[in-house]
Amino acid sequence: MILGTRPEIIKLAPVVKELEKRGIDFFILHTGQHFSYNMDRVFFEQLELPQPKYNLGVGSGSHGEQTAKMLLGVERVLTDERPDVVIVQGDTNSTLAGALAAVKLQVPVAHVEAGLRSFDMSMPEEVNRVVVDHVSTLLFAPTQLSRRNLEREGIVEGVYVTGNTIVDAIMMYSPRIEEAKLPLDLPMEYVLLTLHRQENVDNPVRLASAIKGVGLVAEELKVHVIFPVHPRTRLRLVEYGIRVPDGLVLLEPLGYFQFLKLLKGSRVVLTDSGGVQEEACILGVPCVTLRYNTERPETVYVGANVVAGLDPQRILSKTLEMADKRGSWPNPLGDGRAAEKIVRTLKDDLG
Repeated sequence: MILGTRPEIIKLAPVVKELEKRGIDFFILHTGQHFSYNMDRVFFEQLELPQPKYNLGVGSGSHGEQTAKMLLGVERVLTDERPDVVIVQGDTNSTLAGALAAVKLQVPVAHVEAGLRSFDMSMPEEVNRVVVDHVSTLLFAPTQLSRRNLEREGIVEGVYVTGNTIVDAIMMYSPRIEEAKLPLDLPMEYVLLTLHRQENVDNPVRLASAIKGVGLVAEELKVHVIFPVHPRTRLRLVEYGIRVPDGLVLLEPLGYFQFLKLLKGSRVVLTDSGGVQEEACILGVPCVTLRYNTERPETVYVGANVVAGLDPQRILSKTLEMADKRGSWPNPLGDGRAAEKIVRTLKDDLG
């Protein structure tokens, strides 16, 4: 199993637990794409996962540099270990490097969360999704829509619709969410903000526009906006000299259970994260996506999410539109048994 970022750790946690439950031999290779305690190691501890057998410690860098370092490291490990299958998740550079290294060594690739598409090839994640799907042997699509995306690209063999493992994770760890202690006293009503995508925060115009829109939300709704700040985003706010409006409360990154507790209590969440779109939908929290597209359109179709873009006035209007829609939709992302279906399929396929 190859992973490298917080979302991969969280979404593969139920698969790890299911492998352990069935007594199936496996090991974790961590690329080190996320490398700070708050963005990485704390999640292994909180989710009670075995520590990685290997950690490449790749860290940050350009897409090419980061992926190249991962390819070299992953190839060495797979050459030594010769696993029966390599499991990758999602759309990160770790996912891409793991899949490419495996397929070059003729090791079958199992892609968890296959078939997601934003149809925007300017997004590095979209490139990763497409490439990984086309080299994978087993493709675990979370929804029928993601299965149809694969079918349109001619991928029909080895595709299984399982649901999304994020549903499993939220259900599995629900008691821990309720017990989580937050680093601040929350107001009665608040809005939650997350903002980290490279195309947003590394662009001064986009970042300033998003922050201005969120400031308008705080002013219009007369609420605090709680903002756990990704390290990249904090750096860019300072570098670009972007003033944080009154009403925004900046926090350090939170642990998974802390974040979900904060999300669960929010009136509405504004985010550019794909994972947060899913988590909000599952928890019944209205979501406003600060992007121009989404690879999770199921959340939009059921009314849990709206794509607002980055224009400040549109951010405000879409937030006002969503703010009172809490919990009024069905969950389109699965029944919480995705990991069971994935591991059963792996076991059957590998004999």
